[in-house]
Amino acid sequence: MQRSVRFHPAALRDADEAAAWYAERSVRAAARFLDELDRLIDLISDSPNRFPPFDADLRRAVFRRFPFYIVFRADELNVVVLAVAHGKRRPRFWHNRT
Repeated sequence: MQRSVRFHPAALRDADEAAAWYAERSVRAAARFLDELDRLIDLISDSPNRFPPFDADLRRAVFRRFPFYIVFRADELNVVVLAVAHGKRRPRFWHNRT
């Protein structure tokens, strides 16, 4: 069963900032980043439990080609994306997002 996905407003900013950074360097890289984000969101929506627990009731989905991961919370009907985070920068900056 596919769950409804909602982005925390700050998570949308995270994704937009990352895509903009890649776009400044290469439109193709930015497109690949967004494709990977879409692919992971589809997987999370379909089967959130395939991703390992990360922190309390949170899970993490790691990008294949980029140094990013998605932090999310899921229940039986919904997924809330809390962050699209760079793996090497500002650890746990998203921790206060609910």
